[in-house]
Amino acid sequence: MNKREIKKGVYYVGAQDWNRTLFDALIPLPDGTSYNAYLVLGSEKVALIDTVDPSKKGILFEYLKDVNNIDYVISHHAEQDHSGSIPFVLEKYPSAKVVTNPKGKELLMSHLHIPEDRFITVNDGETLSLGNKTLKFIYAPWVHWPETFVSYLLEDKILFTCDLFGSHLATSELFVEDESLVFEAAKRYYAEIMMPFRSIIQKNLEKIKDLDIDIIAPSHGPVYKNPSFIIDAYKDWISDNPKNLVVVPYISMHDSTKIMVDYFVDRLIEKGIKVQLFDLSVADIGKIAMSLVDASTLVIGTPTVLAGPHPKVLYVTYLANILKPKARFATVIGSYGWGGRTLDIIKSNLNNLSVELIDPVLVKGLPKLEDLKLLDELAEKIYNKHKEIGVL
Repeated sequence: MNKREIKKGVYYVGAQDWNRTLFDALIPLPDGTSYNAYLVLGSEKVALIDTVDPSKKGILFEYLKDVNNIDYVISHHAEQDHSGSIPFVLEKYPSAKVVTNPKGKELLMSHLHIPEDRFITVNDGETLSLGNKTLKFIYAPWVHWPETFVSYLLEDKILFTCDLFGSHLATSELFVEDESLVFEAAKRYYAEIMMPFRSIIQKNLEKIKDLDIDIIAPSHGPVYKNPSFIIDAYKDWISDNPKNLVVVPYISMHDSTKIMVDYFVDRLIEKGIKVQLFDLSVADIGKIAMSLVDASTLVIGTPTVLAGPHPKVLYVTYLANILKPKARFATVIGSYGWGGRTLDIIKSNLNNLSVELIDPVLVKGLPKLEDLKLLDELAEKIYNKHKEIGVL
């Protein structure tokens, strides 16, 4: 297996994971993923930038079969899909040093038991010479762990970003060829992994805005020859401006809630409001996360189960709470049998969201005509709220 050239002296040595269907035992991977590592051959020193998931270390070493020496292993992020093969690299190349920041050193020693004497720690803005090539290190904490940073190869104008700008996408294409395909994968990736750190990413993009970037090389998905494509997408996703979109995750046991949801969604559409509807009995949580990137309003549809929301509704509200989307409004619709604390429980489960709670519509049993009129009023309230914030 031959190394895949990105620029002269810079090579892709990562691995495609075509068949992986779940990440972190949580995140669906409809298109697999990749673990990207890069080899930089300087005139004096050699650097390996990140590694691969340990399950794919054989592919990495096949790429490295004719590489006699590695001086530095740049570890941008201690999570094992990037760092997990470092111990094997250090065993093969006994003089190699792991280059990371002090927090990264601490985490790598904890997670991988790498000896302290194998580390070189670097500061924000520090450079490392490989001879005719120079790496500059830029701290980017909380994208998406506290130790993360990126590296800029000055002479070749390549920004190695680890998880930032990534996409869970297994592909034979080294570079982005189909931007619409990668946009979808990158947005899903952002929604599921990066969205909780939206305000921090805003600050980190400021740190790289003046770099002259020809290529962005992330740790998942293909390499970007058109950096503005993904940078502009991120600027939109991390902005404070939602779109004219209502997201409605719901579940129904005996159709009462479904009747309400279907009626309500029709009323919103009639008013020119875009809706994305998700039946939680079958929904892909990645698709829900993607929709939350743009939503102005979140409407939870739930029956009452033993005095509270349906467990699958609790699950999706918990996810929304930790993802912290930029939605401005939220409410609840649904049916109950005799009573309960559904609204209080959902409100407590959304306490991380900076949303205005619009009066809910919770009805006893099968909805009646007067209940449907309440849904008309709720749709009108959301319409007016969207007009107030300028998305309609």
